[in-house]
Amino acid sequence: MTWLVTGGAGYIGAHVVRAFAKVGLDCVVLDDLSSGHRGFVPEGTPFVQGSITDTDLVADTLARHGVVGVVHLAAFKYAGVSVQRPTHTYTQNVTGTVSLLDAMASQGVDAIVYSSSAAVFGTPDTDLVTEQTPTTPQSPYGESKLVGEWLLRDQATAVGLRHTSLRYFNVVGSGTPEIWDTSPHNLFPLVFDALLDGRTPIIKGDDYPTPDGTCVRDYIHVADLADAHVAAAQTLAAGGSLEPAYNLGSGDGMSVREIMTAVARVTGIDFEPVVEDRRPGDPARIVASGELAARDLGWRMTYSVDEMVRTAWEARSAHR
Repeated sequence: MTWLVTGGAGYIGAHVVRAFAKVGLDCVVLDDLSSGHRGFVPEGTPFVQGSITDTDLVADTLARHGVVGVVHLAAFKYAGVSVQRPTHTYTQNVTGTVSLLDAMASQGVDAIVYSSSAAVFGTPDTDLVTEQTPTTPQSPYGESKLVGEWLLRDQATAVGLRHTSLRYFNVVGSGTPEIWDTSPHNLFPLVFDALLDGRTPIIKGDDYPTPDGTCVRDYIHVADLADAHVAAAQTLAAGGSLEPAYNLGSGDGMSVREIMTAVARVTGIDFEPVVEDRRPGDPARIVASGELAARDLGWRMTYSVDEMVRTAWEARSAHR
């Protein structure tokens, strides 16, 4: 029983592949390596280089490897950059998902776990986001992920697709020193790269309506996130039913400045971050309840913030 992991050579996808292996399930990875790395794919895992927008390639991959379900992580994931590149974002995230769903339908593959985002909520008018919170995305990225959820819903009506979407925000840490977050936009690698280069880390905006003026987010460890994807896949494979979407949240969240303090504490490098202008498309606060995911997927956070920083720092430092 093989699962296709789109974007499986990326930071999150490579952890998902390892989480599948941990429970004895086979994977095949499809990735165009636009942001992923061939070396992140474990030796012995089949790898296909290509884009999800290539419907024929996706269909051929599904057929050749006897795929029974898909974990769909491949996407252009940067909310701030999506404001400057909306058409690129929609092509990768919406057109790409349409292509994937067409390929799945052509090969009779009827199960998908979709990597969505808390960005679908925009800046919610509530202290704690639940699955019933209205979706009001504020960036092309958030909009594209919400459209992806709609596509799954409509395809379920049309052809009986079995699906669920996992919504989450800042993914951090590392489950193995072999994989680290190489994004040029995410907070942890930006801070670590600055420290390794002898520069001062930057906070993008400290005038948000939050207790210390900096953005508040859920930060979840990538290994916990990967386990949630596998739990969802196993439930669908066993014929179980899942909710259309789950929030993978901490229930409390942390501010960017609090993360900076934790980085200084764990690394032993004392610094005072430089404050610059806000980054376009960033909501002030998104903190979600994970209660529904705990009920159905056994979701829980097993890493403290210091462990998140430590595992991420160790992995990044090993590849400086």
